[in-house]
Amino acid sequence: MAAATAAANAISAATQATGTGPGAGAAAKKKSSTKDFTGRQKAAIFLVSLGSEMSADVFKYLREDEIETLTFEIARLETVEPEQKDAVLQEFQEMMQANQFISTGGIDYARELLEKSMGNQKAIDIINRLTSSLQVRPFDFIRRTDPSHLLNFIQQEHPQTIALILAYLEPNKASIILQNLPHDVQSDVAKRIATMDRTSPEVLREVERVLEKKLSTLSNEDYTTAGGIQDIVDIINQVDRASEKQIIEALEDEDPELAEEIKKRMFVFEDIVLLSDKDVQRVMREVDTSELSKALKNMDDEVKDKIFRNMSKRAAAMLKEDMDFMGPLRLKDVEESQQKIVGIIRHLEDTGEVVIARSGEDEMV
Repeated sequence: MAAATAAANAISAATQATGTGPGAGAAAKKKSSTKDFTGRQKAAIFLVSLGSEMSADVFKYLREDEIETLTFEIARLETVEPEQKDAVLQEFQEMMQANQFISTGGIDYARELLEKSMGNQKAIDIINRLTSSLQVRPFDFIRRTDPSHLLNFIQQEHPQTIALILAYLEPNKASIILQNLPHDVQSDVAKRIATMDRTSPEVLREVERVLEKKLSTLSNEDYTTAGGIQDIVDIINQVDRASEKQIIEALEDEDPELAEEIKKRMFVFEDIVLLSDKDVQRVMREVDTSELSKALKNMDDEVKDKIFRNMSKRAAAMLKEDMDFMGPLRLKDVEESQQKIVGIIRHLEDTGEVVIARSGEDEMV
């Protein structure tokens, strides 16, 4: 996670860099230098070099406008010479290293270490590029605090205060705190995170003062966005099953629509690849073939292979034939079929017939 955050900060710095290099195709002529690439093109090359799985992790830490920009640049990207790719990777490695130094000991500490390893001018250039994009986030000191210590510190606070703090934490740390809160507080905090929209800098600073911690002054007076349904989904996905069930059931009583939206996002159809072969076979016994053929319409080969592998050869052949002869479908119809199957999977999990893998759960019973 630290590496993904460092990469995201480096990408943010690169995409904000000025300069109007030629198009990706023109820039990709045989040159070992990257000076003809724009910052956005460098970021696109870097992400492509990381591979889809690691890039997806990095995307979680980028703003929506940055993701849109980079998606466009990746689509335009043409052939890049190996020497150029290596130069881009080296540049991003240096920026990520600098970001790690900043996170550990601050800008002065980072500059000192970079000067020793890279020289004075290069260190200054890297620091300037990073600090132009870095923003001081609220509760920065808390994100470096052990969750168990933080739990003792905040569990007596008002649920709104707890929700605000958890919204700024990494999901894996926030989940530890959430699952250890009293049951009557868990659902209250979960709902507050899910319905949280924007929090003014004045409120953030007041909460920080109440916590009696010395923090950096907020560098941006704009309203800060935190929380929302996806934030609480990321957190709940990593709590233990008992806590998840308790939170969802309480939300179902208090706000059924919110609970349903959270459940929809917690396990998506693509996650079927996370199930064991045995569990996929169990699910297939409950799924109508016509729904399955529609659900697989826009899926990648990994998902399709997982399904086909757990069907008889005859059934798989018939399913493939149905898909081959199927005409265009509305995206809404495809998503509805996928959601029906997800509902079946979650029902089977509730009855203990299948197991959905969760982060941090490795016990076998």
